Amino acid sequence: MRARIYQPARTAMSSGQAKTKSWVLEFVNDTGRDVDPLMGWTSSSDTQSQVKLSFDSKEAAIEYAQDKGIAAVVTEPKTRKPVIRKGGYGDNFATNRRSVWTH
Repeated sequence: MRARIYQPARTAMSSGQAKTKSWVLEFVNDTGRDVDPLMGWTSSSDTQSQVKLSFDSKEAAIEYAQDKGIAAVVTEPKTRKPVIRKGGYGDNFATNRRSVWTH
């Protein structure tokens, strides 16, 4: 049984950091997925691929994997440079702009 431990990224539809602080242990699918010829649904006989466990820290996830004998690969998150402007969001609507601003 193989697994990966990672910290989830923010969703593409959100600029917030919700649900990105926890660490996830997710099992890797050992077998390929099959396509049902009638309905076109994908399925797998490996039920472990549906399991996702959340942990408060990376160390807790690694310790759990070691205790249960799970071979896990840890993927470190890529840090994001904060975008901070002097005026912030209100700078978009400032009346004293020196440059032309259009949509």
